[in-house]
Amino acid sequence: MKEKRFIEKSRLVEKTFENGGTVINCGFPLEELQAIAEDGYVNITIAKKREVPEKGNSHYAYKNEFKPKNDDEKLPF
Repeated sequence: MKEKRFIEKSRLVEKTFENGGTVINCGFPLEELQAIAEDGYVNITIAKKREVPEKGNSHYAYKNEFKPKNDDEKLPF
């Protein structure tokens, strides 16, 4: 399995509203996104941390390395 390429300086904070809805506010450094871009796109995965540190970064991001087996395969996303 390939080692994950984390977006180290990202800021991802989950906000929960009174009605139970949530959003994740994200900030990504442009330099890191440009470094992992392929063909003009950056595919990232956002995952929830097991423990939220005091700073409030509730999630982390890393480069999504998924590659379809062939170009003809249609994916739902």
